[in-house]
Amino acid sequence: MTRLRCIFSATVLVAVLLFGLYRIAPSAQAQQPAALVIEGGTLIDGNGGAPIADSVIVVQGNRITSVSRRGQGAAPPANARVINAGGKYVLPGLFDSQLSYAWYFGEVLIYHGITSTIDVGTSGEMAVPYRDAAIHGKFLAPRAFTSISRLNFEYDAGETGLESPFTSSRVPTTPQEARDLVKAYIAGGADYIIFDDGGLPMDIIRAGFDEAAKAGKPVFTRAYGPTMYPREAAMLGSGSLPHSAGIGLAVAKDPSKWRPGRDDRNELDRYAEMDDAKAKDLIALLVEHQVALVPTFIINFPGYPTNWTRFETEAHQLFTDKNLLAYYPQSAIDSVYRRFTNIDQGAVRERRIKGYQNASRFHKMFVDAGGRLVVSGNQNSTKAPGVDMWQEMQVMATDVGLTPMQVIQGSTKWPAEMIHKQDQLGTVEAGKLADVIILAQNPLQDIRNITTLETVVYDGKVIDRTCHANYRVPFEVGAGNFTPTVAALPWYKALKASGRGGGGVGGPGGQAAAPAVSDPANSPQPAIESITPFIVAPENGNVTVTLKGINFVKRSTVTFKGKLVPSQTVSATEIRVTLDPAALATAGRFDLVVKNPDPIDPFYKEGMWGNGTANAAHLTVNYKY
Repeated sequence: MTRLRCIFSATVLVAVLLFGLYRIAPSAQAQQPAALVIEGGTLIDGNGGAPIADSVIVVQGNRITSVSRRGQGAAPPANARVINAGGKYVLPGLFDSQLSYAWYFGEVLIYHGITSTIDVGTSGEMAVPYRDAAIHGKFLAPRAFTSISRLNFEYDAGETGLESPFTSSRVPTTPQEARDLVKAYIAGGADYIIFDDGGLPMDIIRAGFDEAAKAGKPVFTRAYGPTMYPREAAMLGSGSLPHSAGIGLAVAKDPSKWRPGRDDRNELDRYAEMDDAKAKDLIALLVEHQVALVPTFIINFPGYPTNWTRFETEAHQLFTDKNLLAYYPQSAIDSVYRRFTNIDQGAVRERRIKGYQNASRFHKMFVDAGGRLVVSGNQNSTKAPGVDMWQEMQVMATDVGLTPMQVIQGSTKWPAEMIHKQDQLGTVEAGKLADVIILAQNPLQDIRNITTLETVVYDGKVIDRTCHANYRVPFEVGAGNFTPTVAALPWYKALKASGRGGGGVGGPGGQAAAPAVSDPANSPQPAIESITPFIVAPENGNVTVTLKGINFVKRSTVTFKGKLVPSQTVSATEIRVTLDPAALATAGRFDLVVKNPDPIDPFYKEGMWGNGTANAAHLTVNYKY
């Protein structure tokens, strides 16, 4: 059994223990008895039928209990709070269906009517605690559906393979490892599974799909090749193609001209040479196998949407709110502005305009053939949160040619179905969660009227649509940032390979299974490789956390949140830490650090390996639900 296999198998069990109770539970708001009534508005319920004029929607707690035309349903409850929506338009809350989540998007997305998000697996082990805390109303943020991590054919930059299986992206080397990873994600609370590229061997890909199917979880694929392309993804049962991945190459007249894989820099050049017969054949297959497309035109084709200049102005306007600027990272704001200047010019642009037109035409053909197009602003640190979603909706109408109703369904009903949450979200119907938005003007006349949003009802509660300078969350998930459970793992690997780590003080690197604890006159440089568990919740008694690494000694000490905590050096490669309920009283992500006593062996100082303080292990403390 390989070391990776051992890690994966153990993680499945750990995930069951850590996350088994963390599913989409009703929030605390579901217990609130007061009713909310939205009356008099024209309801566009997301199902695609004729709007319902003079509608009455009754919300009890966080659920919609009744939807009718005025005078045709049961009388609203006495003492209910009433929202007069006369002359206005009522829709389901929106989804942003492909995003790299960052904590500072939370309230801004909600204020733009985005009440649910579908991430691309960049949040790692904090994804599920973040999602559950948002659902339970611990802070204001959309319902954050997650894949936790992704299956790739290669590690992301900076990864070593030692990271936890819930970190950013993982690379299975056998079909069984793929199965173990998928089991770990599902046991950990993943809502779906993502293959982030199409480069893994097909037997490994099939194993991952098979394991997801057993659990009833959808699979999303960036099918760029060179092993899995859109056709193969469809045949395997892929639920969606994020970025409409691989389609440009699949419909090109001569695909041999283009390099397969994740290099999509020439995507418009590929579309420029679209073979209509290939396009129609691929569309028929995608529709037959019910594969949704999430095209993300604004990020895929910067500078080409018709209203690009106006979009830039709108992005700048978002960042004039002083309360938002109080917490929104300036680096992220700068990256938003740069995106509007990094566009094709001259002859390159002239050549790719045809590609943009063909990409638009392909997606219109797909929808006309019965395909489901899911709209997403592809929110990340280069995007203006909420604004980009509204703009992508406009692109789908203006440039692709979808009807406003198709755009609305692609922003509400279809994403809910894509992640198998249609029984809870996506339409305004009795029994569903009460995520509702109210517009001043009719979006069926012009989808740009989404910008006339006046009221957001999220989880049955009317949201105050203003930014708050003190907005914070306990789990500061980054927008695609690499945040493993143990910091500086490349440094750890180098130290271990130096010949003075892994086998105890002065011992051969990595040879001894459990080197004895020593108490040397000169301490070695300690380093942490792993932490188990990496997520805990407050308990009635103490919690034991195990740190594994190298060069631990008898007098090694451990700090948590910067304070000494009880610990026991079990061996030169293992320390057990005891955390009491008081230490775990606050939710968040905190550092555990090992320090060896002075003096430090000159070998380590001269080699600049460190000063006796180890790299940090990050422990996520969840809420107790």
